[in-house]
Amino acid sequence: MRKNDEKYGAYVQILKEELVPAMGCTEPIALAYAAAKAREVLGAVPDKVVIGASGSIIKNVKSVIVPNTDHLKGIPAAATAGIIAGKPEKELEVIAQVTKEEIQEMKDFLKNTDISVEYVDHGITFEIIVTVYKGETYAKVRIANYHTNIVLIEKDGKVLYEVEVEGEKEEGLTDRSLLNVRDIFDFANTVDIEDVREVIGRQIRYNTAIAQEGLKGDYGANIGSVLLKMEGDNIRVRAKAMAAAGSDARMNGCELPVIINSGSGNQGMTCSLPVIEYAKELESGEEKLYRALTLSNLVAIHQKTGIGRLSAYCGAVCAGAAAGAGIAYLYGGTFEDIAHTVVNALAIVSGIVCDGAKASCAAKIASSVEAGILGYNMYKCGQQFYAGDGIVTKGVDETIRNIGRLGKDGMKETNVEIIDMMVGEGCK
Repeated sequence: MRKNDEKYGAYVQILKEELVPAMGCTEPIALAYAAAKAREVLGAVPDKVVIGASGSIIKNVKSVIVPNTDHLKGIPAAATAGIIAGKPEKELEVIAQVTKEEIQEMKDFLKNTDISVEYVDHGITFEIIVTVYKGETYAKVRIANYHTNIVLIEKDGKVLYEVEVEGEKEEGLTDRSLLNVRDIFDFANTVDIEDVREVIGRQIRYNTAIAQEGLKGDYGANIGSVLLKMEGDNIRVRAKAMAAAGSDARMNGCELPVIINSGSGNQGMTCSLPVIEYAKELESGEEKLYRALTLSNLVAIHQKTGIGRLSAYCGAVCAGAAAGAGIAYLYGGTFEDIAHTVVNALAIVSGIVCDGAKASCAAKIASSVEAGILGYNMYKCGQQFYAGDGIVTKGVDETIRNIGRLGKDGMKETNVEIIDMMVGEGCK
């Protein structure tokens, strides 16, 4: 692909838009970001907070620990962290710098402040509305469709900023419909490494650091450590363990940042850490690793485009298939190798549901990475799943399109039922 090709510039920009740093699970951090912005607009610490959230936001914030809060969890805690210590200009690193005094202030605020949570359903999967009050004065911030997309700022009845929300379109982002697996493969082979060095290099550093911390510490169910104890430390196990350990740490209060993919730190770690581990084993060298990560990241984004940011379809499945594609690339894989790896992996684990962010995400990540690795080795052994085998159809992009339909449309009711199980009838 030539540099003057429209897709070349678009693919570079998509990587820059998606591979950004975030501290903690991105849904509570988005909530903290909205709350921090609302407090900034209000100009004072509020005495009342009303939080509106779509069902998928409620699902993903309910059970995860908010970093830099001394292990507080839940929607009120995430909003409180943003109100007390948030720096809205830092976006998804909004609560990256918090003092001990501020943590105590958070606890006092939660104890003494009227904070209510309301389920909202405006036909948008990803929606957060935070309204903060100080006496008769109020400020409101609304985020829709993706984590940093503020679409409304209002104070005392006056609209200070507003963007029209047209369904679930991601206005302001580069057109993801330009993505397809053949062009992604071409781009990975031809991209000037300097054009992706900053975003890919940062992903390697950040995600490796939190995975290593996950293996050293005691986080959640310690899936990464369990894998190594259970199966030894061969490359296949290490690839799964590193991705799982990163999630162990991130879902359970670790204060290190990650580089996300498709709005998700778990997906960012899943499509990168196994590839990094295989590159070390194969002594692939920096350039080959950067190209493999370029491929895996874009393949993950391509899959998630049809599904949307939040769904009952577990995003780790897409990222695990993408990791398999990146590993295939490291082994010198052709386009056919990459395409069949993705299709095989999706055929194996597309039934995994998302029931919110929590410790078990790490185990789902391990299963998804295993499927990616198996998907590649199947094809190298002359085995594959064929069109007509369930949701598999002819062509990798067409199968990905089926996955998008399954995750976005087919699992809508599944998402409703999962949310109801987690938080009750009030969220229907």
